[in-house]
Amino acid sequence: MQNKNTRIFKMAFASVYPHYIAKAEKKGRTKAEVDTIICWLTGYDPNALQAQIDNKTDFETFFAQAPQLHPNASKITGVICGYRVEEIEDKLMQKIRYLDKLIDELAKGKAMEKILRT
Repeated sequence: MQNKNTRIFKMAFASVYPHYIAKAEKKGRTKAEVDTIICWLTGYDPNALQAQIDNKTDFETFFAQAPQLHPNASKITGVICGYRVEEIEDKLMQKIRYLDKLIDELAKGKAMEKILRT
């Protein structure tokens, strides 16, 4: 699994971002909601997020440069891609899966307050 992780870590966040938006929009949600979730999780503001996308930053750098992982990120639980997010040992992979899980919840129609763990 380590090789697979390394491949994901080096993948440009910008290459996955359109898929997050497409997944949300297919279910009637918006790009703005996707951006809100990403900014909530990472601490980026919208301009800094756009800069990361424009720079084609890889996931490893994207999370390394994130201003602050949200203190409530640990409340993100459940299964994504067959793994329980709260049990993923690799911290970077866990952050990537947190984001996947939040986008999933958005696409499933969950209320933003619930997604943002407020």
